[in-house]
Amino acid sequence: MEHGQTAEMNDSNGEAVIVINGLCKSFGNNHVLNNFNLRLNSKENLVVLGRSGSGKSVLIKCIIGLLKPDDGEIIVFGNNVDELSHHELDMLRTEIGFLFQSNALYDSMTVRENLEFPLRRHWFELSQKEVDDMVMEALDNVNLGHTSEMMPAELSGGMAKRIALARTMILRPKVILYDEPTTGLDPITAREIESLILKLHDKYQTSSIIISHDMNCVKNTADRVALLLDGKCYTEGSFEDLEKSEDEHVKQFFE
Repeated sequence: MEHGQTAEMNDSNGEAVIVINGLCKSFGNNHVLNNFNLRLNSKENLVVLGRSGSGKSVLIKCIIGLLKPDDGEIIVFGNNVDELSHHELDMLRTEIGFLFQSNALYDSMTVRENLEFPLRRHWFELSQKEVDDMVMEALDNVNLGHTSEMMPAELSGGMAKRIALARTMILRPKVILYDEPTTGLDPITAREIESLILKLHDKYQTSSIIISHDMNCVKNTADRVALLLDGKCYTEGSFEDLEKSEDEHVKQFFE
């Protein structure tokens, strides 16, 4: 899709779970997103690639309703996010996991309490046994079952990222939004996080938007790559397609 096209809910690529049409977002004179179009297909890992400061994080904050667009529409599971009530938006967020770049763990809570928080926050009627089982499954998914009573300050950077990922997955969301999941990690830990992203994608059949400028992360996790450039979806395709591109705007990311 070139940047002049709009995304449709259904086409030959399969069912779309998120469709973004004509999205615009500015901060003063800084036009971060400018007629941005994109679609996320069911069970797809879509990487949005762009330079630091290009608007990638703004994009996913608009999707989740943390930022309000200036123009355009964001359709998630057939719902226009901008038209949802506070309650409807809260219910939608139970189906969308958001892995923050900073992890956003609560320093005053144990690992267990951090994982329990979204279960309490969304008012689910769960027994303590159900909560315990969900916490342990989430920890086992990231191979950190022994950390439940630890505090975030006791975790390494890689462990904190994995706990944040466990918390993101605990509600079994249909869509995961990853904000720079490997930034600040050493290469070995970054590859471990990428493996976990793929493992959890296969286990739960999620659809994901992965925001990144880490080319190893892009290569290892993407089914499809969309290039965010000058506020638009400049082009998209497989990693291999973009890697072979002769377009100078695309080649600069692969040099």
